[in-house]
Amino acid sequence: MKYAFSLFSMLMVALSYADKPNMVFIIADDCTFRDIGCYGGQAKTPNIDKLAKQGMRFTRCFQAAPMCSPTRHNIYTGLYPVKSGAWPNHTRAYPHVKSIVHHLKPLGYRVTQTGKTHINPRTVFPFENFGGKNPDMKYIDRLFAETAKGGKPFCLFACSNEPHSPWNKGDASAYPPDKVKLPPYIVDTPRMRSDFSNYLAEITYYDSQVGEIVELLGKHGLSENTLLMVVSEQGNGFPFAKWTCYDHGLQSAMIVRWPNKVKAGSVTDAMVEYVDVASTFIDVAGGQPVAPMDGRSFLPVLRGKADTHKEHVFGIMTTRGIHFGTDAYAIRSVRDTRYKLILNLNHKSKFTNACTKSPAFQSMVAKAAAGDTTAKRLVHAYQYRPAVELFDMEKDPLEMNNLSGNTDYQKHVTRLRSKLEGWMKTQGDQGVETELKARERQGGRKKKNPKKKQP
Repeated sequence: MKYAFSLFSMLMVALSYADKPNMVFIIADDCTFRDIGCYGGQAKTPNIDKLAKQGMRFTRCFQAAPMCSPTRHNIYTGLYPVKSGAWPNHTRAYPHVKSIVHHLKPLGYRVTQTGKTHINPRTVFPFENFGGKNPDMKYIDRLFAETAKGGKPFCLFACSNEPHSPWNKGDASAYPPDKVKLPPYIVDTPRMRSDFSNYLAEITYYDSQVGEIVELLGKHGLSENTLLMVVSEQGNGFPFAKWTCYDHGLQSAMIVRWPNKVKAGSVTDAMVEYVDVASTFIDVAGGQPVAPMDGRSFLPVLRGKADTHKEHVFGIMTTRGIHFGTDAYAIRSVRDTRYKLILNLNHKSKFTNACTKSPAFQSMVAKAAAGDTTAKRLVHAYQYRPAVELFDMEKDPLEMNNLSGNTDYQKHVTRLRSKLEGWMKTQGDQGVETELKARERQGGRKKKNPKKKQP
């Protein structure tokens, strides 16, 4: 009798596991969304493009901070950067913060991670598996095999290190430098073309990683019961992208495939943020909303029951503590579906970072010094910002025409400033004062020369 009851219990557990969908989240590293094939980009991304045809493509997905570490904390905690404690780069969350691991495990999930981490402390992020530089395909194969044999459902975060510089993976010969199309906010130089060629090749390399994971899902018969989400992270390491609050830095690709749940070939303009991912996954798993989280589930959008989600998205950029960063150049932003407002709270300082030290940027500087007027304008625009920037994202999606000084647009400046300052208040964000505390929130990296102040 006990044996029969045990078998019955095991059968019930197995059936309950089978009812729960698996979840896979695949993230790139420093990839501008516009460079991906199905977003109109030059990079060859056949695997991602195929997923877009099989699922839903988001045209307005954003993150809160255009740097690796706060972005990943943002995803896993469902909190905006200042509230979680993780607002500078190379950062850590407050010890009391809970992550998606704490919320999905009680729902019967294995919550695991492979590849780039950039999160701390481990007590906040107790993933079953943790670490590496790129997704471990052998580990993923084992995980999928165990689930296919009746094991627990999983939530897997597969975190690539591509196409982060130095862009040394992939076949750059597929992108001849003289054929590459540079965006108009980047100065055309031989070094820039060479680097951009290598960068595009590494996007294709990332696409191959996505393809491997998709293939493993199929190998183990898990495709039908798995929600697969692919994102591009913040923008690339070229000017006006990563380390800025322009859309080239904050906007992300997002594609979701979930057979028989998400309509194939669908496109949504619903405005979502990375901070919403954890809440969405908890919702998919059958859990209840978590009150402390800033994010909200966009499952209704995925299921075709809603075509809107948020009216505003927010951004924060902290230069203090980044490599070669301006000591405290506080940038905050808010965007609705039409207009974007950026506040440069310490705009009188010169804006510097790893990009400005790069050979590609220095080739822009050299061209400017040689008298090229376009190069002069773009180099100056990158390093010296006005206090306020306003852009019409419908007419000027590349954010090249600042409207903040135009009297016809002051109502939008006032309206969005009020919204942004209200958000900052709810987050405990004091602007420059918060920037000055950034080093207190960094950890896990030893300073090679702690007495030397970073530029």
